[in-house]
Amino acid sequence: MADINRDDNEIELASPPRFKYGERVIARSVIRNDGTYNGRDIGEVLVNKGEIGYVININTFLQQFYIYAVDFVDSGHRVGMRAKELCTLDNLPDDVLEQLGAKAGVLQTLGNAQPLEEKS
Repeated sequence: MADINRDDNEIELASPPRFKYGERVIARSVIRNDGTYNGRDIGEVLVNKGEIGYVININTFLQQFYIYAVDFVDSGHRVGMRAKELCTLDNLPDDVLEQLGAKAGVLQTLGNAQPLEEKS
C-alpha cells in the first residue's frame, strides 16, 4: 500500500476552524475533480477561481486538516476544500478593509441573492 503524502507539517486541528458554518467564501484557485466527485470526469473543473460559496459543513482529514464542505450556488457543486484554497468574504481583517476603501462595500453584496424585481 502506498504511503499517503502529507503536503504540510502543520496540524490545523491544533487550532479552531478558520471558517464558520454559513460563512461566505471565495475559491482562490480552480478546483478539478480528483476522482472523489461522483458523476463528473477526473480532471473536470468543479469550481472556478473567484467563485463564491457558503460553508455548509466542517470535517477533518488524516487527523491533520479541516475540510470545509462548500456549496457553490452558481455552479451547483458541493465540494470539500482546504482552508488554503479559500478566502473569507465575511470576516476580513480591518486592515484589509481599510486598504480596499470604498470597494469594501461591494464585498457585502457579493454572493448574496439579488431581490426579484417587481413586474409591472
